[in-house]
Amino acid sequence: MDTTGLTQSAQRRAIASLAALYVLRMLGLFMVLPVLMIDGQALASATPELLGLAMGIYGLTQALLQIPAGALSDRIGRKPVIIVGLLIFALGSFVAAQADSVFELIFGRALQGGGAIAAAIMALVTDLTDEDNRMKAMGAIGISIGVSFSVALVLGPWLASFGGLSAIFWVTGLMALAGIALTVLVIPSPPPQAHRDASPVISEVWLQLRNPQLWPLNLGVFLIHALMVAVFVAIPVQLLALDLPASQHSWLYLPVLLVAFALMVPFIIVAEKKRKMKGIVLIGIGILVVTLFLMSQASEIWHWAVLLLLYFFAFNLMEASLPSWLSKIAPAGAKGSAMGIYSSMQFLGAFAGGSLGGWLLADAGTGPLFMIFAIMVLLWGIMMAKAPAPLHLKSARLTLQAPLSSTQYRALSALDGVVEVIELIDEHAVYMKINASEFSRQDALAIIKNTGEHHGSQR
Repeated sequence: MDTTGLTQSAQRRAIASLAALYVLRMLGLFMVLPVLMIDGQALASATPELLGLAMGIYGLTQALLQIPAGALSDRIGRKPVIIVGLLIFALGSFVAAQADSVFELIFGRALQGGGAIAAAIMALVTDLTDEDNRMKAMGAIGISIGVSFSVALVLGPWLASFGGLSAIFWVTGLMALAGIALTVLVIPSPPPQAHRDASPVISEVWLQLRNPQLWPLNLGVFLIHALMVAVFVAIPVQLLALDLPASQHSWLYLPVLLVAFALMVPFIIVAEKKRKMKGIVLIGIGILVVTLFLMSQASEIWHWAVLLLLYFFAFNLMEASLPSWLSKIAPAGAKGSAMGIYSSMQFLGAFAGGSLGGWLLADAGTGPLFMIFAIMVLLWGIMMAKAPAPLHLKSARLTLQAPLSSTQYRALSALDGVVEVIELIDEHAVYMKINASEFSRQDALAIIKNTGEHHGSQR
């Protein structure tokens, strides 16, 4: 038994439950993407601009509430925030399921985004796992998000073939209620633990908003998620115009997604193991720029099959690489806050992509839409090329029984592999940025005279 109060098997069950919770919610958000611009045309007052807004509006409410909900979970507990968030998400889904007009759909989608529980779930992961299992937990949740996205793009058109948009939203709402049952009945209820590598801290958020090193990544995730939603504003309509029925779109997305994922994995291994992250990211950006220029000229089904393969490869590469890059450069004790800003920018991007994509589709068509995004990605690529390559550092947290003396602080700072040390007396903890291959946790624990420490994070 460790300081989490859970056995290793109990921690593994908790990890599986949290990953399942993520899957239930993310499936609901993503299933609608490939069908909304087609089936939404049957709604009263529907226009491309308003359907694009409906596509992305969840991102606005999610972005506004992401950081406050995470901070609130530190005060009142993770589960209350998660349960209320899932209730709001379910309510939004049921409102959207019964929508007769595009304005009701927009309201329902905005309510869906109000169920901002991602930060609370990630904080709960930290509460429920020790250091040895935490990296596995984060990896399992990361994989669950990727799998959810792929499954949703295939499942959405299939569900819509039976009952249109309503079927998708009814299923989404029921999955949210299943998530509440999972949270109440299966996931353990540990007391919240202050942990700045997992949760945003409002005061630290303001500091990291002024950190220029983080902004190329924040702008990048904003742009790739704006593009992701804009792609699904434009492409389903294009496929329909090429006589591919909406019910058959799943059969195009499925092989494309599987091959794109398989191609992406070796690049991620090279980025992490060979420490070539900047080069791999720039390759992904280059592929994305070329793909978008070619999308502006595509006119056959096979064109879209090839280009969607390239697009999903590049998107998945960015989705895996950018948060890893950010975690490496976030200052000690600021990772949770930096990730909170990053996630908020991600959801703001989804909102911007839906709104801009719908407007461009209505007023200019798909060709100019893809050209404009290609230029924006190119400009971002220039910014990333100028950014310094990330040092491959990890975060470590040790609990203190007493404040560090100046001698202890200097000794910690002088340890091999230690790059930065921050002591937080009110949290009874010390945070460090470390080179994991050189850092000795045992030596650090000996310095702070707390060899029983087992609950820090190192990732």
